[in-house]
Amino acid sequence: MQVVVLCSGGMDSVTALYWARKHHDVRMALSFDYGSKHNHREFPCAVEHARKLGVRHRLIPLEFIGEHFASDLLKTGGAIPEGRYAAKNMRRTVVPFRNGIMLAVAAGLAESVAAEGLVIAAHRGDHAIYPDCREDFMQAIGDAIRLGTHAGIQLLRPFIALTKGQIAAEGAKLGVDFALTWSCYKGGAVHCGRCGTCIERREAFLEAGMSDPTVYEWTGPLPPQPKA
Repeated sequence: MQVVVLCSGGMDSVTALYWARKHHDVRMALSFDYGSKHNHREFPCAVEHARKLGVRHRLIPLEFIGEHFASDLLKTGGAIPEGRYAAKNMRRTVVPFRNGIMLAVAAGLAESVAAEGLVIAAHRGDHAIYPDCREDFMQAIGDAIRLGTHAGIQLLRPFIALTKGQIAAEGAKLGVDFALTWSCYKGGAVHCGRCGTCIERREAFLEAGMSDPTVYEWTGPLPPQPKA
């Protein structure tokens, strides 16, 4: 199947790009600039992995999100909170309907380049605070994309039931260089080690039993899981 892969440059989406390259014909790796604090750290990673795989990369600007939406993940928002994804304060990093918007744009682009599928790296760890990463949403928007395109474009979500540790293990099998991926929401010189994505990244390598190649500003004890 000819596919377009949503690839931000994070460890999940880069692994999805390598997965797609193995199983499908990748027409394009697609990134979005929506004004987040860490976009500038992710893009070079996406570009480099696309280059290594011989895949065309395209960056689509979505300035209106950064200009008009409310989220601490955006440059226009407040400070990035620290703690686990499941903690209530991490909801401040949700960009409203981000995946819905990006998938709608990606569907139009996919049909324009004669692709038959879209690949997104949404996974089980995203479900706690991101409604547009959950399988019920993915099924619904997948139906909308299929019904709304002449090609009947399919939405592929190979990691939807996986943990980030399982994705790390899959990426290792596929030859992903995780040192060339970016997760930290703060977008600094190195990963902070404290924000939700950094904590999840640190735990992913531990779960997978892999060496973590990431440089962190802080590597202290991981915070306990929040009470249900």
